[in-house]
Amino acid sequence: RRLLALLSAFAVRPPATARTAAACPALLQHTVNRLQDDKPQPLCQYSGKVLLVVNTASQCGYTPQYKGLEALHAKYAAQGLVVMGFPANDFGAQEPGDAKKIAETCFNFYGVQFPMFNKISVAGAGTHPLYAALAQATGQTPQWNFHKYLVDRQGRVVASFASDVTPQDKRLVGEIEKLLAQR
Repeated sequence: RRLLALLSAFAVRPPATARTAAACPALLQHTVNRLQDDKPQPLCQYSGKVLLVVNTASQCGYTPQYKGLEALHAKYAAQGLVVMGFPANDFGAQEPGDAKKIAETCFNFYGVQFPMFNKISVAGAGTHPLYAALAQATGQTPQWNFHKYLVDRQGRVVASFASDVTPQDKRLVGEIEKLLAQR
């Protein structure tokens, strides 16, 4: 028995990253830099969570939705909701700033505590692969800032909400609560 235990301790196993990638849904197999410090963040760390993926902009009429998104984060994070913000300058050039300026708006002015990532493109030429996959899954690309995609715990895109759907809209909240109740 000791010999078997010793042999199994030296058995060849796939690296941890290979095991993690196998358990990670295809939608999340991307790495995006974090807004506040530019550190690469593997999105696989959010596997098993309900995700609300939002393209944001600091100079948009919908920018006050940051408060509502933060309220959702505060209310449901312990149950497994992760709000994910992706600044984009694709619509009306309403996110022209650099990471420092965007972070100042998000963290200092709106008190955002949910994960925010560096600016990416969410529509048109150069669309980030995550957003290409979200659009393909729903048949809907963002038409403006603060478009919302809802992803279940298995990494499946289940809904898409236009920019004018506020974070407190009962349809959105109802879908989030339904997904959080599923294990």
